[in-house]
Amino acid sequence: MATVIITTGEQKGDYYPLGHRTNVIGRAENVPIQILDDLISRKHLQIHYVKEQRKYYALDMKSRHGVFINGGRITDETALVDGDEILIGQTALLFTEKDFDDRESALSHFKKAGERARPTHIQ
Repeated sequence: MATVIITTGEQKGDYYPLGHRTNVIGRAENVPIQILDDLISRKHLQIHYVKEQRKYYALDMKSRHGVFINGGRITDETALVDGDEILIGQTALLFTEKDFDDRESALSHFKKAGERARPTHIQ
C-alpha cells in the first residue's frame, strides 16, 4: 500500500495511509484527508489505486491553484512513484509506497528520504 506524509505547513508530520480506495484531499470537513490551508480547494486532489497496474494516480479536481508534482503542474491523471513531492496550495506532501505503523516511523522515513527525488514525468 502507500502513504502521504505532510512535509510542510501547520500539519507537518501528519501521515495518511492510502489503502486501495479513492482518497480525496482538500479543505472540506467531509473529505478523507483534510488539510487546513487557505489556498487548497474544498476538494482539491484525488489519489486512487488501479489494481490491474498496481499504481496510484493523482488527479486535480479542478482546483483553483492547481496540483504540482515535483515542480510540474499536472493537467491529466498522473501516475505517482515512490518519493514524489506533491504541492497543493502552500502544503507539500510526500508520496511513498510504504506503510507505517505510527507517526514516528513515518517521520523517520521522511527524514531519511531528505531531498532525494525520483520525479514523475509529466506528459
